[in-house]
Amino acid sequence: MPPPGKITGRTSSITNAFVTSILPVRWPSSEDVVEALSVLGMTPETVVCAYCGDVKSEWDHLRPLVVGKQPTGYISELCNLVPSCGKCNQSKGNKSWLTWIDSTAKLSPRSRGVTDLEQRIGRLHAYEQWREPTRLDFAATVGEEAWSQYWDNYTKLHDLMRLSQAHDDAVRAAIGLRVHEGYAS
Repeated sequence: MPPPGKITGRTSSITNAFVTSILPVRWPSSEDVVEALSVLGMTPETVVCAYCGDVKSEWDHLRPLVVGKQPTGYISELCNLVPSCGKCNQSKGNKSWLTWIDSTAKLSPRSRGVTDLEQRIGRLHAYEQWREPTRLDFAATVGEEAWSQYWDNYTKLHDLMRLSQAHDDAVRAAIGLRVHEGYAS
């Protein structure tokens, strides 16, 4: 049986939502996509996960958007995105790609025995050098007061999640007692 869920178990999703919801997206041209894939040793017809070579299912931010519950300043743009499979994207999380790719982390390319890993690492290094990514100072961009209010709202939401979790625990305990007494309806 699965363990009971926790409201506070979703705090990292809330953090990511607070960061990704304000990020600008810079859409690439078709020519930029072809050039980027070329640096990664691919063509539009042969796109695979840049980390392991499996079927591409999504795009991963090469440089993480959130570290230590704070935005890094990077945005969603081609020079900060690489084709990825779900295994690699989930395993990498917000770690440095270079530290992660060669680690023994669950589902990392090294731990999965990817045979051409050194070539992939070389291509990813070249990709990092291909174009300088945009990095914003959000507080300076929107003003300290607006930025502070934004993160005050974040803190209030997390506080409400903790309060809701305490109430959830009490409600779950009461429901559990009724079920154990045979009152499952």
